[in-house]
Amino acid sequence: IKEDLVQPNLLFLGTEFGLYVSIDGGQAWAQYKGSRFPAVAVRDLAIQPRTNDLVLGTHGRGIWIIDDITPLRALTPELLGKEADFVAAKPVQQQRIEANGGWSRGSAVFVGDNPPNAAIITYYQKSRHLFGKLKIEVLDATGKVIDTLPASKRPGLNRVAWSMHEKPPRVPPAAQLAGAGITGPRVLPGTYTVRMTKNDKPYETKLTVALDRRNKFSEADRKAQYDAAQRVKELFGDESALMDRILALRGSLAQSQQALASDEAARKAVSDFDSKVDTIRKVIVATTEGGAITGEERLREHTDQLYGAILSYEGKPADYQVARIDSLRRELEDAKREFENLVTNELPKLNENLKAKGQPEITPPPTEVAFNDSEQAFGGASMTDAVDRDLPVSAMTLPANLRLIR
Repeated sequence: IKEDLVQPNLLFLGTEFGLYVSIDGGQAWAQYKGSRFPAVAVRDLAIQPRTNDLVLGTHGRGIWIIDDITPLRALTPELLGKEADFVAAKPVQQQRIEANGGWSRGSAVFVGDNPPNAAIITYYQKSRHLFGKLKIEVLDATGKVIDTLPASKRPGLNRVAWSMHEKPPRVPPAAQLAGAGITGPRVLPGTYTVRMTKNDKPYETKLTVALDRRNKFSEADRKAQYDAAQRVKELFGDESALMDRILALRGSLAQSQQALASDEAARKAVSDFDSKVDTIRKVIVATTEGGAITGEERLREHTDQLYGAILSYEGKPADYQVARIDSLRRELEDAKREFENLVTNELPKLNENLKAKGQPEITPPPTEVAFNDSEQAFGGASMTDAVDRDLPVSAMTLPANLRLIR
């Protein structure tokens, strides 16, 4: 049995059939069922004072770590009497250094799960949420909602993970996925507001985001990286906006060609104009799979490479990377001018010919084409299902409730 280092009434009991917890000094006990912890013999207990983790030594199932028992310390009679509320957790959520790669060593090596690279938000519900959506939102310092998280409706303590990433950029559709474009930039260090809405009643708490202690760069360097990533994200958006207009115009041209099936000369004129429009499309995106293998890397692909390079290191970007943003921006502006020339100067001439033949004119594309954001897949792919980037951390779920054993 182990007494908590901070809350004397919080006790942990290792038994032959798992871990039990008491929040009232041992008068009542509840079996711990979170973190996928099995009903296994617990031989030893230790509390890590710096990280507030509970370490369990089991018989035959290795060492288990329950991350951050701070929420259990907050289970006071006052909290348990509330309908719902946020529960105190780690005061600062670090943006851990992101790393990829490594070698596969097969099933012969056992390693435990790393802590999630996310901010963990803990909340309590007295009873199960039954009607309507339980909504959890993250707001920045200006009050703008920057992310919406999926929430568990079950009673008791619940945890949800916030990736600390913004939404990914809107990437022009092409033949292959833009790998870096599926990820949004990580938010800047600072204080954010987490708001839960339950039965139209809001509950709020503050969440502080900080850099990883191991980082060698400053917050000013981090801000420079964030600003550069935002510029590339905006470049992606402008490429998508131009692509929207190109696709809208090509759709109108395709309909016109079908209507001109009996007029070969007029149909050829429309086809020739469509080829000019498609040439601009091929400046923006690759039209075949393979990328560097086929040699067909276009503006979108170069933007994705730059975006991935900037996101891969959160310190100050190199001068050549910043200069590359300006270079890609100039390429996009050139493509915009070519397209505007077609729409402003050549399309009216084509419409005059069509009108002279008694055929309907082709409507110029609007300056801004509406699109359905829910059907826009990350990375420029095509899909209809929405994707949640922030999923509940099932491995860190706390007990649904405290089932008292007298």
